[in-house]
Amino acid sequence: MSRYSAAEIEAKWQKAWDEAGIFRATREPGKPKYYVLEMFPYPSGRIHMGHVRNYTMGDVVARYKLATGHNVLHPMGWDAFGMPAENAAMASGGHPKDWTYGNIAVMRDQMKPLGLSIDWSREFATCDPEYYGQQQAMFLDFMEKGLVYRKNAIVNWDPVDMTVLANEQVEDGKGWRSGAEVERRELTQWFFRISDFSEDLLTALDGLDNWPAKVKLMQANWIGRSRGLQFAFDLIDGPGGFDGIEVYTTRPDTLLGASFVGISADHPLAKTLEANNPDVAAFCADCRRGGTTEEALEKAEKKGMDTGLRVRHPLDPEWDLPVYIANFILMDYGTGAIFGVPAHDQRDFDFATRYKLPIIPVFTPSTGDTGPLTEAYVPPKTETVHYVRAIAGDDAQTGEAAINAAIDHCEGRGIGKGVTQYRLRDWGLSRQRYWGCPIPVVHCSDCGVVPERKENLPVELPYDEAGQPIDFSIPGNPLDRHPTWAQCPCPACGKPARRETDTMDTFVDSSWYYARFTAPHAETPTDMAEAEYWMNVDQYIGGIEHAILHLLYSRFFARAMIETGHLPQKAREPFDALFTQGMVTHEIYQTRDERGRPVYHLPEEVEGGKLKETGEAVEVIPSAKMSKSKKNVVDPVSIIDQYGADTARWFVLSDSPPERDVEWTAAGADAAFKHLSRVYRIASEIAAARTAEAAAPDADEALLREMHKTIHDVTGGVESFGFNAAIARLYAFTNTLAKSQAGGAAKTRAARTLAQLMAPMTPHFAEELWSLLQGEGLIANAPWPVADEAMLVDETITLPVQINGKRRGEIKVPRDMDKAEVEKIALSLDAVEKALNGAAPKKLIVVPGRIVNVVV
Repeated sequence: MSRYSAAEIEAKWQKAWDEAGIFRATREPGKPKYYVLEMFPYPSGRIHMGHVRNYTMGDVVARYKLATGHNVLHPMGWDAFGMPAENAAMASGGHPKDWTYGNIAVMRDQMKPLGLSIDWSREFATCDPEYYGQQQAMFLDFMEKGLVYRKNAIVNWDPVDMTVLANEQVEDGKGWRSGAEVERRELTQWFFRISDFSEDLLTALDGLDNWPAKVKLMQANWIGRSRGLQFAFDLIDGPGGFDGIEVYTTRPDTLLGASFVGISADHPLAKTLEANNPDVAAFCADCRRGGTTEEALEKAEKKGMDTGLRVRHPLDPEWDLPVYIANFILMDYGTGAIFGVPAHDQRDFDFATRYKLPIIPVFTPSTGDTGPLTEAYVPPKTETVHYVRAIAGDDAQTGEAAINAAIDHCEGRGIGKGVTQYRLRDWGLSRQRYWGCPIPVVHCSDCGVVPERKENLPVELPYDEAGQPIDFSIPGNPLDRHPTWAQCPCPACGKPARRETDTMDTFVDSSWYYARFTAPHAETPTDMAEAEYWMNVDQYIGGIEHAILHLLYSRFFARAMIETGHLPQKAREPFDALFTQGMVTHEIYQTRDERGRPVYHLPEEVEGGKLKETGEAVEVIPSAKMSKSKKNVVDPVSIIDQYGADTARWFVLSDSPPERDVEWTAAGADAAFKHLSRVYRIASEIAAARTAEAAAPDADEALLREMHKTIHDVTGGVESFGFNAAIARLYAFTNTLAKSQAGGAAKTRAARTLAQLMAPMTPHFAEELWSLLQGEGLIANAPWPVADEAMLVDETITLPVQINGKRRGEIKVPRDMDKAEVEKIALSLDAVEKALNGAAPKKLIVVPGRIVNVVV
């Protein structure tokens, strides 16, 4: 082949790898293993450049570890359950199963041309009955261990889609798909006891040395450990059954600034009041139409209703406070009740201002009183302030010291107790939809809630059996409407019973897939021997958007699987190292319609700032995350067709540090292709002339010395995820190789090494160079080159020579040359002789290995 042709090269070498079975992972106890895993994709139907970047990074690591003698596990699967498939069925007919498996087939066909070193024999989708049947088996084991339970809970309810929504699916108080106002509703739900592991999940973060600090901080904040005071305000003339209102506060030092007590609309006291008061009932109903996320509550207008009830202040029986029902208090957090301190909480300040409640400062800046407050004064807890109403301790102290003093004081007086609490709540996993893993329990009128027998698993979703197609055009859970699916015998007594029709949150599916990959076809959730060998995941790669829930749930699942005998103890933290990559961005191109609304255009529709078809000028918006709705997407398949996969891989790795965003540009892709073409031409010329070419003096050693430096630098770059730095070093070495006057043998060795160093980034291209240069076997099997430490140290060094502090030349001398000899050579430099004009220098300074300075 006279020139670089990606289309010919890539198909050829992928076939060779498949036939050799290079990437099939099998347990080899005597060999060090390496498990690299990228967060698996949702089968939306098309891959994008973000997929290319993510999986190329993992592939670089996998291929490098294979070359360094490791037994590598690099699997692929599909996070396949979820609402998008069901929504597609609602919108256009068809069935979620067909839609999902069709998309998987398309995306697999799009991914394979990338030449990823994946063991496709381990592939699975979470919607495979073989997978979710094992998930159901684990659910039953979790039930037996008390790690899963059922209770009434307040949930986000979409009244149009008639389903529970996760907090992330509530946007501005509306259902993300239907746009309907979300309601808070009390339903019976299934929960995992993740809160039992709060302290362990928090403290274990300190041992995750190879995780990004920002991810560990996000996890810690989500778990949210706090120490505070739990106590009760005594009710004055409260309704029957209510003596007081219990609260938990992390700021007991502000108790003397309280001006009201607030309770949730779902608090038992509020429910008692609304049963007999239509106005209270109407207000509570309005509160329940709001969102349940902290962000939604923060943005919402603060509303309250005075119940007419009063409570006594625990530190002063003569001081009473009004009790309000407030829309910004959730029953899920703390006790469902708070005391408001408007002077030191902005939310309370806004509420008190609206309802003309007192604003009582507890502390002021240590520099002095600021006068009347126009907003809440909320300093950091570590800042020293002046307490004008101190419960205990000094007048001048930090918030942290005052909190501890207040807890001690209140406990000493019998007012509550100091309590450590966590923000983390148990994981509600029930979803009212079809396309998810069925919860394997049965409801029997005699026996109650009964676990399904394991021999009856999987409990499969119905799929148009016996001429009973499922109608997805009707909102709500199709499993509730199916005429026969839910009917079953009770596993305990055998009488007619009804299956649970809720399915599991899709976070469940992705919380243990890393463990299933170690034995994807086992007849139990895991094979302990395989898990013992392959776990932990040595390198996990994925987006920062999954930094909280997915990782937290996966860490919980690892612990639960250990307790139920499905993972070894060492897998308690399943991901040894985590890398979060940046996004791939692109400019947005838009014109305007007759009403001034934006009309978006694909990059291939634009050339020279104008639409190709009409010549109309386009507005160019700075780069943003690639989005189908904004049409600023680049189709990887078209890039591969035009340039080849290796060009796409080289570009997404070279243009930016991997943790940062990278902007895709046509010019960048074209430059990457031109560089590969140049390397191919250089290698071809070396292959053709390797036996005839003679070396210039010292050229062989200079080239090989530079080769070893490149090995050292690229190795360090790959091991530290500095892929762009490694590629920059390869650019430099390519230039060195092109200009070298070394002989044919040295050039051939250097070119083969260049191919090996490029192989993790551009595997097909490297295989072709290796073959061209008559390397032995496949480069995918070749051991990684090792730098000779002796070749990393130059025997000669270049010293700049200054005259009166200004550089006037340089000299090359042996590294270990005696100082007196260096002085002689420096003084013989033409510029120095001219400056001295026969005189002796006033001073001659030689800094070994650094510089020579002549003072004239």
